[in-house]
Amino acid sequence: MNYSEVLEKARDCVGPYCKACPVCNGRACANAMPGPGSKVPGNVAARNYEKWQEICLNMDTLCPNADPDIGFSFAGRDFSAPIFMAPLGAIDMHYGPKYNDIAYNAILIKAAYEYGVAALTGDGVNPAIMLSAAEEMVKYEGVGIPTIKPWNKEAVFEKLDVLNEKKIFAAAMDIDGAGLPFLKAMNPNAGSKSVEEMREIINYAKMPFIIKGIMTPAGAQKAVDAGAAAIVVSNHGGRVQGGVPSTAEVLPSIVKQVKGKITIFVDGGIRSGVDVFRAIALGADAVLIGRPVLTAIYGAGEEGYKVYMDKIVGELKSTMTMCGAATLRDINEDKVWKA
Repeated sequence: MNYSEVLEKARDCVGPYCKACPVCNGRACANAMPGPGSKVPGNVAARNYEKWQEICLNMDTLCPNADPDIGFSFAGRDFSAPIFMAPLGAIDMHYGPKYNDIAYNAILIKAAYEYGVAALTGDGVNPAIMLSAAEEMVKYEGVGIPTIKPWNKEAVFEKLDVLNEKKIFAAAMDIDGAGLPFLKAMNPNAGSKSVEEMREIINYAKMPFIIKGIMTPAGAQKAVDAGAAAIVVSNHGGRVQGGVPSTAEVLPSIVKQVKGKITIFVDGGIRSGVDVFRAIALGADAVLIGRPVLTAIYGAGEEGYKVYMDKIVGELKSTMTMCGAATLRDINEDKVWKA
């Protein structure tokens, strides 16, 4: 099965908001809320995609002929590629009834582990979502990264108790969900976290902790100060806040602020191995990809996941060959051109 066939099968069962487009560029689903689209004005997901396309490659084939090494290490563990899966939630509501969060996460965790990478999984008002994801990760050496919403401290600690007990590899918090109404309605209140509150949460966790939703150098420095192991430069595809810049636009300034102090992931509009190369050239250590992975799983389950990952990895290696980069360390800002 090839990727076009996977997409064709996905169109039979995904939707009505997601269209399983040949390129997931955020245009057909703009303003599809609830759904995969962006919040009004509906242009953030499209902007994420488009800004990566504006970055051109500097080819250089006067170099040793070798198969590129795309191995990536994080928190003491080696992975086959610098490509992790972004967390997604409310799967059946946003993408169609074929899967709910629990069923989708079970496929995703296994498929990612067998490919040699890791999946971040979503969270929700149903506590069984995170609990079931953690139980699935236990089957695979604990490899996976449950992503906790910025609930109140008591709720966060309850979830971390589960992850600590099960010796899960890492945990994350998508702080860009702080404005969600169901968080604000909690008692005690949930939502935004101060540096001191995040430090307390990270110290409570007995695993590397990732803060997702960083969009400024100041925010990145706060994550460093709080003791996070990594950040994800992410604007949630514009589903939480419209009118924000793309992740490609803000990444260089964030890299300038915290490179070498913390691992930097970037999420948002990365759709090809060329885009992965661009992100690493701008200073990211690795990337997250969400919606195209979901579409591939809707189309063909674990096989669809592997087809998509083989496509992305093949494109990344081909780009590295054409740009004279034998390893990820060789991918730097000299390898790209931007007007």
